[in-house]
Amino acid sequence: MKTTKNLRNAGFTLVEIMIVVAIIGLLAAIAIPNFVKARATSQANACINNLRQIDAAANQFALEKGKKTSDAIVLGTDLTPYIKLTSAGVLPPCPAGGTYACTAVGTAPSCSLGSSVTPSHALP
Repeated sequence: MKTTKNLRNAGFTLVEIMIVVAIIGLLAAIAIPNFVKARATSQANACINNLRQIDAAANQFALEKGKKTSDAIVLGTDLTPYIKLTSAGVLPPCPAGGTYACTAVGTAPSCSLGSSVTPSHALP
């Protein structure tokens, strides 16, 4: 009778596991900055789109109410009938946390973040 057993255990060695962890770490080091940049770019694009909608609402308000250039606008109350509101019934906020300002007819609306972030939150 044969009593010798093959004692080789099936499994991964420490070196193999370390190589896999190193590869995953390298891929994460490459991918995470790209995700952050993509998020910042999409927030800036959404903010610029909101600024365009606010500008269009201000122009429509001025046209319907007979306002002229440099007449004052109250952003929260004058423009609400002319722009799609959020489910809470307010103007859409800046996705990056800025605040919008549109004070007069004929002036472009602005975001408080403006060009202080990259990419900038300003109308071209």
